[in-house]
Amino acid sequence: MAEADAQAPVLDETTCGSLLQKLQQIWDEVGETDDERDNMLLQIDQECLDVYKRKVDQAVKSRAHLLQALADAKVELSRLLSALGEKTYVGIPEKTSGTIKEQLAAIAPALEKLWEQKDDRIKEFFDVQSQIQKISSEIAGTREQVESLTVDESDLSLKKLDEFQAQLQELQKEKSERLQKVLELVSTVHDLCAVLGMDFFSTVTEVHPSLNDSTGVQSKSISNDTLSSLAKTVLVLKEDKKQRLHKLQELATQLIDLWNLMDTPEEERSLFDHVTCNISASVDEVAIPGALALDLIEQAEVEVERLDQLKASKMKEIAFKRQAELEDIYARAHVEIDTEAAREKIMALIDSGNVDPAELLADMDNQIVNAKEEAHSRKEILDKVEKWMAACEEESWLEDYNRDDNRYNASRGAHLNLKRAEKARILVNKIPALVDSLVAKTRAWEQERDTTFTYDGVPLLAMLDEYMMLRHDREEEKRRLRDQKKFHEQISKEETVFGSTPSPARPLGPKKVTGPRANGSANGPTSRRLSLNSHQNGSRSTNKDGKRDTRPIAPLNYVAMTKDDAASHISGSEHSPSTP
Repeated sequence: MAEADAQAPVLDETTCGSLLQKLQQIWDEVGETDDERDNMLLQIDQECLDVYKRKVDQAVKSRAHLLQALADAKVELSRLLSALGEKTYVGIPEKTSGTIKEQLAAIAPALEKLWEQKDDRIKEFFDVQSQIQKISSEIAGTREQVESLTVDESDLSLKKLDEFQAQLQELQKEKSERLQKVLELVSTVHDLCAVLGMDFFSTVTEVHPSLNDSTGVQSKSISNDTLSSLAKTVLVLKEDKKQRLHKLQELATQLIDLWNLMDTPEEERSLFDHVTCNISASVDEVAIPGALALDLIEQAEVEVERLDQLKASKMKEIAFKRQAELEDIYARAHVEIDTEAAREKIMALIDSGNVDPAELLADMDNQIVNAKEEAHSRKEILDKVEKWMAACEEESWLEDYNRDDNRYNASRGAHLNLKRAEKARILVNKIPALVDSLVAKTRAWEQERDTTFTYDGVPLLAMLDEYMMLRHDREEEKRRLRDQKKFHEQISKEETVFGSTPSPARPLGPKKVTGPRANGSANGPTSRRLSLNSHQNGSRSTNKDGKRDTRPIAPLNYVAMTKDDAASHISGSEHSPSTP
C-alpha cells in the first residue's frame, strides 16, 4: 500500500512531463515562437494555481463545516443530557484530541444513544400525560382529544417523569374511589327502584347514559356532576320510599282495624299479607322488590275504600258488638249500667245519620278503654269480695254442719266433711279481718275517685257495714240460744225430779244460715248478684211495679226470729222454775 502511494507522484510527474513533451512537439510542428510558448506556459501555471486555490477553499469550507458539526454535536449532547436530566454519559469520550472527523466519530454513537433514549422518554411522558389528561377529563366531565397533547422536550428527566407518574397514581386512586362511589350509588338506585317498582334503566339513564348496564364498568361517568346527580336521585328515591312506606303502613293499619271491626276471616286477610307485613318495619328493613310499588298501594287504597263502604252498611252490627263488649267489661267488674238506654241511643244516632261512624266507633273505643281502666282499678277489691263471699258460703255450710247431730257418725264421707269443717272454721275466723281490709280498700278507692264503689248497683260499704251488724246480731242470737238451751235443760232436770209441769215456752230449733250468695264468683257475669236480702239468688227485692229496692237489707245467713219464737223467748226468760 505504501509502495503504491510512493509510485503515484512518479506517475503524475511522468504524465505531466509526457504531456509537456507532447505539447513541445506540437509547438515544434506548428512553429510557435518562444514568446507564445512562454505565455502558454504561464497560462497553464495560472490555471493550475487557480485549481489549487479552489481546492484549498473547499478544504477550508469543509473544515469549517466539520468544526460547526462538531460544535453542534457537543451542544446537542449537552442539550440532550440536560433534557434527560443526566450529568454525564458513559459513551462520551473523555479526551477531545484527534482530528475533527475522529472527534465527530467519537461523539456520534453517544448522540445516537441519547436520541434513542430521548425518543423513548418522550413516549413515556406522552403515555403518562395522556392518561393524566384522560382521567382528568373524566373527572371534569369533558372529553378532550389526547392527540392535542404536546410533551415539553426541555425537561424529560426521570424526576419529572416520577412527578407525572405520582400525579397519575393519585388520579387513578381518585378515579377508583369515584368509580366505587358511582357503583355504590347505582346499586342503591337499583335496590330502591326494585322496592318502589320503578324502571331502573330509565332512572339511571336520565342521570347519565353511561350508567346503565349496557356499558362497561370503566366506561361509566365519574364526573362531579354525575356523582351529584346520583346522590340527589338516591335522596329523592329514599324520600319517595319513606313516604310510600308511611302511606302503606297507614293503609295497613286501617285494613287491620277494619278487619278486626268486621271479624274478617283469615283467608281474606291473607290476601293482603304483602301489605300488612311491613306495618311496623323501618325504612331500611323494607327490601323486597315491589314491596312499595304504586299499584300495590293503589290496591290497598281500593280495599280500604271497599271495607269503609262495607263498614257503613254493617254499622249497627259493629256498634252493638262494641256495646256488648262494653257491657261485658262492666258486668265482669260488677258495675251496673243502663244497657237498654245505651242501645237505644246508639240506634238513634245511626238512624239519624248525623254522626260519623268512625267518630261513633272511636267514642265507643274510648268508653271501652275507660271501662277497662275502671275494671282494673276495681280488680283488687273484687278479688277480696270474692274471698269474702267464699268465706260466707263456708260459714253457712259450717252452720249447717254444726246443726247436724249425725255429723260424727261413721258414715261415708264423714272424714271429708270433718276436714272441710276444720278448714271452714279457720276461714270463718278470718272474715272480720277480711271485711276490715275490704272496707279500708273500698274507702281508699272512693276517696281517690270521689265516687261510691257499688257492687251490682249496691254500695259495697253499706253491704259490708250491714253484714258486720247482722253478723254481730247473729252472734248475739247464738248466745241467746245457748242460754235458752241451758234454761230448758235446767227445767228438764226439775221436771224429772218434781214431775212434769206445763211450760208456756216452745223450744226453738236451730235455723239454717246461708251465705251472702248462691253461686258464681266475684268476677263472674252480672247474673249473679251479691245482696243483703232473703232472696236465695242474692238479688235485691222488688216492689209492686217490678222495680228493685235499693235499700240494703239483711243477708241470707241472718237468723230472724218469728213472733212465736220471740214470745217463747220472753216467756222462757220471765218464767221462774217452781219449787217443791
